[in-house]
Amino acid sequence: MIAAFVAAVTATFSPQGERPAPTSGAPAHVVVAPPPAPPQLLQALQTIGAEFNGEAGIAVRDIQTGWTAAYRGDELFPQQSVSKIWVALATFEDIDRGRLRPEDTTLVRREDLSVFHQPIRAKVGGQGYVATIDELVVGAIAKSDNAANDILMRRAGGGEAVQAVIEDKRLGAIRVGTEERLLQARIAGMTWRPEYSEGWSFQHARATLPDDYRKANLDAYLADPADGAAPAAITAALARLRKGELLSPASTARLLEIMGQTETGRSRMRAGLPEGWTIQHKTGTGQELGARVTGWNDVGIVTAPDGRSYAVAVMIAQTTAPGGERNALFQKVARTLAEHHAKAHPAEPAQDIAQAPAPVN
Repeated sequence: MIAAFVAAVTATFSPQGERPAPTSGAPAHVVVAPPPAPPQLLQALQTIGAEFNGEAGIAVRDIQTGWTAAYRGDELFPQQSVSKIWVALATFEDIDRGRLRPEDTTLVRREDLSVFHQPIRAKVGGQGYVATIDELVVGAIAKSDNAANDILMRRAGGGEAVQAVIEDKRLGAIRVGTEERLLQARIAGMTWRPEYSEGWSFQHARATLPDDYRKANLDAYLADPADGAAPAAITAALARLRKGELLSPASTARLLEIMGQTETGRSRMRAGLPEGWTIQHKTGTGQELGARVTGWNDVGIVTAPDGRSYAVAVMIAQTTAPGGERNALFQKVARTLAEHHAKAHPAEPAQDIAQAPAPVN
């Protein structure tokens, strides 16, 4: 099923997940392909990916010129919390269309809570907690709050509505899946119950399941992840976001600002970037079974001191490597990109790559 999905996407989109745009002044019917990736960088990234003890996918896209260097870049990897980006995108789409305002409020109740990491739970008392839409987006992206994300997804119309935004914007091989609480229950072979949102109830219930049952369900999820996405498609989408092609200028700026406030993944890509580089990103961390770790990801936009930006996606479907080795993968990719940039663009003046955004329909 995964092969068929990717094949269908490839038939419609370029390998980087979008239709190449004609260069300025070129006839509208002429399609100009992006330049090839720098050979040394491509080889370095492929070596990093191949040598990792696990199933990894890597993509790096130069936002200015459009080349993409990748290792297993067109395969689907489980996103886990990376998919919160697309829920935020759908939320800002509603804002741009006038269906929602950042200052609009919603009452968060106990029954709205989710599973695993959800800092907002501490604010929800017996009478609930009133949160603004902007606060929920900050929680979902910067804090990776599962409850905040699930509430936003339901406000947007559910996973199908978010997927419709992805397809309308032609983002390629990206699936959003469903609410975190439903997805995580399915991965474990469980049916979601509201009481699982309290304390460690979900983990305790999951621990009673036989390991072979959990393994079968985890294997099924990894073989066809409901929230699967191709690293190259993610970097293409992030590049279009950075260039202002997906949202209004105000919404683009706010989403990127929030991604720059991300608190998770301090030992992943961020730890491999030299001083002076910045990162706007989103991490993802999946379930574990024994020594097996799944959905360990970091994707985002990194910017050099001279202003040149790159979209980067590093994704681990599954591995038994310890945390230090997993983090080293992200750091190697970031460091390798920075080294390439220093050689390819020595002492370039600062630049602004933002382009006029496409009209908001």
